[in-house]
Amino acid sequence: MVLPEIVGRGEYAALIVRTDYDDEAGWRAVAAEVSKACGTDSEPEALVHLVDDPEWAGAAPDAVRAAVSRDVELGVVFVADGATMRSAHHALLALDLDIEDEDLDPMYYQELIDSPPAREFRTTPAAVYDVHANLSLANVDFDEFAEAALADPEGVLRPV
Repeated sequence: MVLPEIVGRGEYAALIVRTDYDDEAGWRAVAAEVSKACGTDSEPEALVHLVDDPEWAGAAPDAVRAAVSRDVELGVVFVADGATMRSAHHALLALDLDIEDEDLDPMYYQELIDSPPAREFRTTPAAVYDVHANLSLANVDFDEFAEAALADPEGVLRPV
């Protein structure tokens, strides 16, 4: 499957790719939630780029990751998959794009080899902007967000 390239994404916009096309109402709810202004009236409008193209239907997380990984400015992509549409809180799948595939020397990196960092987690639409912004600014590592999501009883990162 050759996935279409994503063009026209703003430099600071979070990227949300729809891969499930079985629930139009669910998608509209997700799109509305991630597009809301973040925080109070004095805070900026949420910057998101929604990819709603049936060519992405059924795309696996690794396929989405591979297709968007050419964007060196992008550290995370959010996927609206079947689990997103079926869950009451519409939790998107956040995929880490800042992954190094180099061979690590076990002499120095055995702990990292044995317990690699998380490459994905679920997040509510309300937390997308915070995740994207903090990863873009390198304020927080992907793994820290993943740990916070895993600490939630449902495994979902929620806004603070």
